Amino acid sequence: MSLVTLENALKKIGEGKYGIGAFNVANMEMVMGAIKAGEELNSPIILQVAEGRLRYSPLHLIGPVMVEAAKKAAIPIVVHLDHGASMDVIAQALQLGFSSVMFDGSAYPLEKNIEMTNKVKKMAAEYGASVEAEIGKVGGSEGDYESVEVLITSVAEAKTFYDETQVDALAVAIGTAHGHYKEQPKLQFKRLEEIAQAIDCPLVLHGGSGLTPDDFKNCIQHKIKKVNIATASFENVAQKVNQLSKGSKDITFFQYLDTVLDATYENIKNHILIFGSQNKA
Repeated sequence: MSLVTLENALKKIGEGKYGIGAFNVANMEMVMGAIKAGEELNSPIILQVAEGRLRYSPLHLIGPVMVEAAKKAAIPIVVHLDHGASMDVIAQALQLGFSSVMFDGSAYPLEKNIEMTNKVKKMAAEYGASVEAEIGKVGGSEGDYESVEVLITSVAEAKTFYDETQVDALAVAIGTAHGHYKEQPKLQFKRLEEIAQAIDCPLVLHGGSGLTPDDFKNCIQHKIKKVNIATASFENVAQKVNQLSKGSKDITFFQYLDTVLDATYENIKNHILIFGSQNKA
């Protein structure tokens, strides 16, 4: 139980038709709420923080909380750096004990992405950590980064990239976007199926917030093993805090903390049940 690598967590799924939720957290209460949901449902989870959110949750503060919480948990937990772009930040995450890091080189040409991903793989290997990478471009904006248009992942590029890097997980772009959807996304399930057939690598779905339960289940049926959820959790927390403040003028600081924890727990529990990872710890 406790702290595990992304490679081991995803390998355990095997041919099982379920996905593991990767839940972005921003403070201690969100960490506690996520673990409460995972432990109650006996589900493995991935706790992650995105480099683009570190202005709000500095890595030297949130990182040790995530790592220590995972070590003390009664379920397997991966502690993961999401959308790592800077080698210095990736190195810091590894030094803090993260069991997995993502290098997002999707803004670079294929060969440069491969080159830099392999550098991250070499760095992570020194710590026994896993590496996730990305091919194509998931739309929207992750954290404080500039918004980008969706660039659907090419099957040929995905195969070349995986053959050259052998990463532990690969994020692919099939029509999802980070943040809010302006209209209902049209997911490219055929392209996902083609990529799944072409490479023997666990696939990752970014931009999960706002998809329907059927969307998630269809993706999981096509080899998606890791499903990222951020916006849905942050929005549920904001909504519940707003309700709390409107309901009474005499709320205490500790009621606020409880609300953040409970709202995180509620959203993550709901997604675990959709992804089918309950009782898979």
